[in-house]
Amino acid sequence: MRVHLGCDHAGLELKDHLTRWLTDHGFEPVDHGPFRYDAVDDYPVFCLRAAEGVAADRADGLDSLGVVIGGSGNGEQMAANKVAGVRAALVWSEETASLAREHNDAWVVAVGGRMHPLEELTRLVEVFLTTSFPGDERHVRRIGQMAAYERSGELPPLPDSAVDGADGAAGAAGADA
Repeated sequence: MRVHLGCDHAGLELKDHLTRWLTDHGFEPVDHGPFRYDAVDDYPVFCLRAAEGVAADRADGLDSLGVVIGGSGNGEQMAANKVAGVRAALVWSEETASLAREHNDAWVVAVGGRMHPLEELTRLVEVFLTTSFPGDERHVRRIGQMAAYERSGELPPLPDSAVDGADGAAGAAGADA
């Protein structure tokens, strides 16, 4: 499996470690940088390229995932999620790493290099990369709703649970405005 990586200065040490770890464990790492420390580099430059790499591979029918790394992982996740079709998840535990794949079919994992020890972060990435998406109908439906919104900009219809029992009107009437 090909794994695209991107980070900022706060994730550089982890990215370099993961590149070696991935190779040692039979993955094909694709390093989108940076390649040297720069305390004022901008994570979108590298994380967008990593997410674009995943999207391009998947469009070509390849099995590919991505890893984006920063101090907290928040901005890196946001950047990766700007790439059309990509679902990036910020993970902080083995459970969130597996659920990102099992429930959301996330293609990119974001981790915070300053949030966990190196061994723990490596394990989070390993769990993400080795967990498959089982394709349960409810998860496929939810992913489909997000994809449809991304394409059309139209909100999905409100479900029956959004109806206010008092007058039968949408309880979240102001929520759609």
